[in-house]
Amino acid sequence: QLQLVESGGGLVQPGGSLRLSCAVSGFTEDFYTIGWFRQAPGKEREGVSCISSNDGRIDYADSVKGRFTIYRDNAEHLVYLQMNSLKPEDTAVYYCAGDGLGCVSDMDYWGKGTLVTVSS
Repeated sequence: QLQLVESGGGLVQPGGSLRLSCAVSGFTEDFYTIGWFRQAPGKEREGVSCISSNDGRIDYADSVKGRFTIYRDNAEHLVYLQMNSLKPEDTAVYYCAGDGLGCVSDMDYWGKGTLVTVSS
């Protein structure tokens, strides 16, 4: 079992920044790939970024490349998503998720999400 709790969402103006945190706990949590996903109102959930536990591989959706950065602090059991140059289209509920097999759309474990609203 893996438990994930997101925090750090909120309201930010276009062009602003936010840092989301995902607290990871559970058996051998260091061996899981952790990903950030988001779901905007009326849209399907989409992958944002993933970081592998095995080789440190990092992937980003094209829509966030150059603006978002994912990184993990294994000592603190945290995975962060630094979001810069935010746009209104980044508005969504952001979820962190974990899976032992890698970054997939149907990850095994999910947090409850944190809302990010980008608006002036």
